[in-house]
Amino acid sequence: MTLPQTPSRLLSLDFMRGLIMIFLMGESIGLYEHLFEATEGTALSHVFIQFFHHPWNGLRFWDLIQPGFMFMAGTALAYSLHRQQQQGMAWSESFKKTLKRSAWLFFWGVLDYAVRKEGLAFELWDVLTQLSFTTLVAFLIFRWSMSAQLVFSFGLLLLTEILYRYTNVPNFDQPFTDQHNFGNYVDLLLMNKINDGGWVAINCLPTAAHTIWGAIAGKLLLSDKSEEQKLKWLVTAGVVALVLGFAMDFTITPIIKRIATSSFVLASGGWCLLALALFYWWIDIKGHRNHLQFFTIVGMNSLFIYLFMEIVASRWFNGYISAITNGLMSFVNTPVLLMGFITSLVLFALEWGMCYWLFKKKIFFKV
Repeated sequence: MTLPQTPSRLLSLDFMRGLIMIFLMGESIGLYEHLFEATEGTALSHVFIQFFHHPWNGLRFWDLIQPGFMFMAGTALAYSLHRQQQQGMAWSESFKKTLKRSAWLFFWGVLDYAVRKEGLAFELWDVLTQLSFTTLVAFLIFRWSMSAQLVFSFGLLLLTEILYRYTNVPNFDQPFTDQHNFGNYVDLLLMNKINDGGWVAINCLPTAAHTIWGAIAGKLLLSDKSEEQKLKWLVTAGVVALVLGFAMDFTITPIIKRIATSSFVLASGGWCLLALALFYWWIDIKGHRNHLQFFTIVGMNSLFIYLFMEIVASRWFNGYISAITNGLMSFVNTPVLLMGFITSLVLFALEWGMCYWLFKKKIFFKV
């Protein structure tokens, strides 16, 4: 595939990154819990339950956040590597940069879960830990042809199917049963523990397909194909992936986000491709670029705000601010539910304000 000499900035990617981080901020401040509680027993509760992970076999909107995060990382990788090629950077130098980035992602991902009240822990379930692996894989095959990359990504899904179905480890030989599958067994080997929620570390293996597909999409958008051709490819690939994913769910492999089954990877990858197609058409082709800064300000410091939410906010900041706002509102007998909403909005404003301050100071946290 021929790439042009000067790539333009993909504003739709900046927007998608910021949009996902805004959604994650909503989770961090407890907004969705308040919305679900306020609408429980009504038709709206079916809307707000979409902001929680499906307990096992099924697909909700919130199950698409991590795939979107990893897919966009692949697309951003394509743009980054293309810039490096234009600057004359050797493959070995690009490899060193990517290896360093993966190492830092692994470090921050482990640190995210490391400090607990009961002491230190070693866990590999964080999205950054997973991304450290998928980024490196996507880089190593980036210069392959598109068809070779696709074959490799499907090979990862096939390998996942084989590992879950045919390893037959005693007590871990039920491929799609929580606490009794191959992923749980690997966690015992790696960490000597099993996640109560059913998450497994080897999700990084099948979800590497998300990052690979994101990188392929990036190469497509950087190519000299017409905008209409690029859009057609994205939409077609998204629809095919969706059909395959849900067909597998109805027949041989259930959609389970917590162990990243191949059907889940396909279905969620399809939605990622369609989302990129939509925003690429709306923002980059049609030129609807007003009011994007609210999102892109957060997206430009996605690593900072993610680590802040996971390490600082969840352990101290949210509780400290909540104690202040709830204490003040209790003086005027504010209803508990309204108090929760207001506190969440205050937390959101403060976190967004941090990103805005960093943006104005031109401070961007990257690895």
